[in-house]
Amino acid sequence: MTEFHFAGVGTLINVAGIILGGLIGLGGGKFLTEKIQHTLQEACALAVIFLGASGALKNLDTMLLIASLIGGGFIGAIIDIDGKFERLGIWLRSRSGNDGDAKFVDAFVTASLTVCIGAMAVIGAINDRLLHDATILIAKSALDMIIILVMTASLGKGCIFSCVSVGIFQGAITFLAGFLEPIMTEIALANLSSIGNVLIFGVGVNLLFPERKISVANLLPALIIACLWR
Repeated sequence: MTEFHFAGVGTLINVAGIILGGLIGLGGGKFLTEKIQHTLQEACALAVIFLGASGALKNLDTMLLIASLIGGGFIGAIIDIDGKFERLGIWLRSRSGNDGDAKFVDAFVTASLTVCIGAMAVIGAINDRLLHDATILIAKSALDMIIILVMTASLGKGCIFSCVSVGIFQGAITFLAGFLEPIMTEIALANLSSIGNVLIFGVGVNLLFPERKISVANLLPALIIACLWR
């Protein structure tokens, strides 16, 4: 990945993978009954829940969990990250001509949180800039393509626009990679992975019980606290 590499190529591949998976899911979703779509949503929810749970329980530190979630939730609620995500979704819905799609915003937020949270996004974006190695983000692109394919088939076209969130999030990390590298120690990455998986578990719960939402977006600052925890 060195001869034709440029910083950000991994994120561009990731964005393209999400769009491709979303378009395939959108096309296939048109031929699925409401019952099948609902079953796919439940299957996706269970997959996300158990992926998050299995990752979080490997090396979970109780004090890290409490401090990160409570501290991160407090900061996130003050900043109102959840509201900002929703407003971005509403803006994208309007700009893309999908004002009539009642599920657009929820689909966008849920899919964005699913593909943005996790160590692969952070480590991959840093490696893309500093090591000229997009391998991790290419692997993530394949996983995201499958996840967004299934989500789009069950939740709708709002999931495709999670590519905007991935582009902004991973692009920012790639840009700031030089500043982030010193704090991304082995311990910091392990903590990030643990808390990230807890948040992914929360996304899965929201998919399974859409009538009672966990404000996962407001908990995102927990990832910063996890990285700084020693």
